Amino acid sequence: MPTGLLKVPDLTKIYSPKTYSQGGGEEATGLIHELRFSLIIPTFNEQENIHRLVQRLTQILDAALPNRYELILVDDDSADRTWEHAQALTSQYDSLRVMHRQRERGLSTAVIRGWQAARGEILGVIDADLQHPPSVLLQLLGEIDCGSDLVVASRHVEGGGGSHWSLTRRFLSRGAQLLGLIVLPKVLSSVSDPMSGHFLVRRRAIADISLDPVGCKILLEVLGRGRIEHIAEVGYVFQEREAGESKVTWRQYKDYVHHLLRLRIASGRLGCWSHRFDFPIGRFIRHAFVGFTGLLIDMGVLFIFYDRLNLGLTRSAMVAAEVAIINNFLWNDRWTFEDLSRQQGT
Repeated sequence: MPTGLLKVPDLTKIYSPKTYSQGGGEEATGLIHELRFSLIIPTFNEQENIHRLVQRLTQILDAALPNRYELILVDDDSADRTWEHAQALTSQYDSLRVMHRQRERGLSTAVIRGWQAARGEILGVIDADLQHPPSVLLQLLGEIDCGSDLVVASRHVEGGGGSHWSLTRRFLSRGAQLLGLIVLPKVLSSVSDPMSGHFLVRRRAIADISLDPVGCKILLEVLGRGRIEHIAEVGYVFQEREAGESKVTWRQYKDYVHHLLRLRIASGRLGCWSHRFDFPIGRFIRHAFVGFTGLLIDMGVLFIFYDRLNLGLTRSAMVAAEVAIINNFLWNDRWTFEDLSRQQGT
């Protein structure tokens, strides 16, 4: 199970330079990349859908890429034991691998952990709820073969749609897209559906780049940080869920806004300085914000104990300082240095 930094490895650096240099072109690529395609399936309580999804994907990919692909299911310790059900399918489907995560959570990090363990030259992701029709994969792979670095399954191009979405959901989807164009115009103007959860990307476009996603919109991270030159889109109709419960909540929209702001900072001057001097600007901003909240708490507690409760200046200051210290410790541990705390826990 991959741990540590969220960075997809460059397989050309793992193999011997001599092996890589011999033959050149497609021959060298074939030597380095054990498989052509690795598709990640992030799951959480999707036991009812897994068998049908794996069956459909296998039928399609066995015909298109026989023995040259893998399906990697990454489960976040589902209460319905999705990982256990998927593990039982591995005896029937040789291309299926299962990763059971118990300490980490989140769709985006699940996808990246899957990519870290993948062996393919082309990396992809598809939802486990069958709302992304597996048949679209052949069109996506076709665009990759035509030279694209990134191919996105989109609801907003010819052939795409939102099935029987309510007016509210359509409004929120379009609103999120418009917000993305306002905050990150250069990045998100290149695709019509930046919130898509089904896409393929060449490994070289994201290899050895530190990724730092928020929430479940992994495509934002790939667009914002990847070395993407050529992008293609394929239309698809978003299907109704066949089984299980929807994971869409208001928190996803909050995380989307947070992710946009983080990428905006990373792509601006602060981000350039951060890369140039290898300085964690995001962590610095979070640490400064936590320090500011600690200052406000310190002043507030001091005011209450000294001015209202007449405890005395020294005692009031000691209590205020301790409360502020506890506040700063908790927030820095759970937010500023969350990734480091997670690594220590493993």
